[in-house]
Amino acid sequence: MSSLTQPDQETTRKPAKPTPWQVARDYALILLGGLVQALSMRLFLVPAQMVSGGISGAAQIINSYTQWPIGLMVFVGNIPLFLLGWRYLGRARFALRTAVAIATFSLFTDLLVFFIPPEGVTSDMVLNCLYGGITLGIGLGLVYLGKGTSGGSDILGRILNRKLGIPITQAYLITDALVVLASGFSFGWPQALYGLVVIYVSGVAAEMVSEGTGIFRSIMIVTNQPDQVRDVILHNMERGVTILSGKGGYTGTERPVLYCVVTRAEVNQLKEMVSEIDPAAFMVIGTAHEALGEGFKSFERDK
Repeated sequence: MSSLTQPDQETTRKPAKPTPWQVARDYALILLGGLVQALSMRLFLVPAQMVSGGISGAAQIINSYTQWPIGLMVFVGNIPLFLLGWRYLGRARFALRTAVAIATFSLFTDLLVFFIPPEGVTSDMVLNCLYGGITLGIGLGLVYLGKGTSGGSDILGRILNRKLGIPITQAYLITDALVVLASGFSFGWPQALYGLVVIYVSGVAAEMVSEGTGIFRSIMIVTNQPDQVRDVILHNMERGVTILSGKGGYTGTERPVLYCVVTRAEVNQLKEMVSEIDPAAFMVIGTAHEALGEGFKSFERDK
């Protein structure tokens, strides 16, 4: 009788807590990300009067009129958004890493004034735009790898998404576009147009750093020779394969559907082998941004 009343250990098991090493690694990434973002501001964006949107962009505009410290304004401007994030985005779990990311970026942005010349490293607008966007995106990506957020429009975008149902990419676009529009009146419209490029480039760089460049291909195969195709994937390519139950919508015929994930370099090899086995096979090839598990990146490495 007692065994019937015991809770199932598998279903009641709590998620493993991160180890001290994983926590230290996350905060190190956040600190490094804040430093890289500050370097981007001081080396490229501020000297060229380009804004990347968000609180930091608004602080640049205000600084051009008042000379108030940009980092300090970023910190102060994030306080109300931080309080909103505390209420709507997870309280303590959200708070600490976001606070560290904001404080690090703000502190380094003002400290680097004493070490970097105000004219930056180049007067070329294109170089400032590209390198500013790339380094800013690398910094953002490092913060995301540390499971933090960068504050500013990041918080506001998530709140708009959660409370108003606005897609998060559109929420980012709205908040950043308003700041870039304001920069056009302050710094000139060429700088504002370059600012839009900075936003795009930084977004691409942040995604590459946080998610990696190893884009994989997810493949579904409908074939009359499922056993042969399965053996080729398992033994020739040494990749895993999952067999799903399928039914033809027109014929009503029951037939298995093979699902597997391969690298980009293996796609043509798989297509050729499937074509040799069953020229009438049907294949759907999609993009998978990340693959975790046997044969790919382990879950431990991802943590």
